[in-house]
Amino acid sequence: MTTSSAPSGDAGPLVVLAAMPEEAAALLARLTGPQPVPVPLAGATAESGHLSGTQTVVVTTGIGIAAATAAATWAILEHRPRAVVAAGSCGGLAADVEVGTLIVGDSFTWSLADATAFGYAPGQVPGGPERHRADPSWVERAERAARNADTAGAGHGVRRGLMLSGDAFVTASIAGPMRERFPGALSADMETTACARTAEALGTPFVALRAVSDLCGPAAGQQFHLEIDLVAEISARAVAELAGGL
Repeated sequence: MTTSSAPSGDAGPLVVLAAMPEEAAALLARLTGPQPVPVPLAGATAESGHLSGTQTVVVTTGIGIAAATAAATWAILEHRPRAVVAAGSCGGLAADVEVGTLIVGDSFTWSLADATAFGYAPGQVPGGPERHRADPSWVERAERAARNADTAGAGHGVRRGLMLSGDAFVTASIAGPMRERFPGALSADMETTACARTAEALGTPFVALRAVSDLCGPAAGQQFHLEIDLVAEISARAVAELAGGL
């Protein structure tokens, strides 16, 4: 295994990262010729096969920033992928986001990082960028795939924008202040920014396709929760559509 930066060409497989087995299940069910891949990390698993005709490695990373960083680093260095996709579920943060909405992440930051006393932007880690950015060409591909999958499926809607990540579950009491600090943020989870940062550091294109499973502080009358298997299916449908277009 090399420790050099992975190339961003089209020769490698697609790597798809999901935090939990429940999120990975809908992706694994779509793989043809699946084969287990040994992973030298406790709590992480991987399977390789073809997703919509494209060689794909689905990695179940484990929950949280540290687990996602470790698994993403291993996956990129081991498989030298053409791109990395974060899949699965997320919490809806924007007031007008609904459960089931598919979020296409084009920028990412840390929900709990605060070095503003030293002149940094909310979410910015000292020495790092204000936002981690997805590869623009992959964002366009992912949004097209998401809209195609949304039209063909249950039609929960597609949004594109900023996703937040941090090692805290965003309850209603946390959601209000977080919306004030990040007025444009669409969603919150515990892994996506870590995956984006790792892919960026290793020179690999990255994008996120995660579906909203619950609302962070829903308004009265809003449906606030969808079962994880339904949400995983929404995300997996879009990832499969993306893979089919490569």
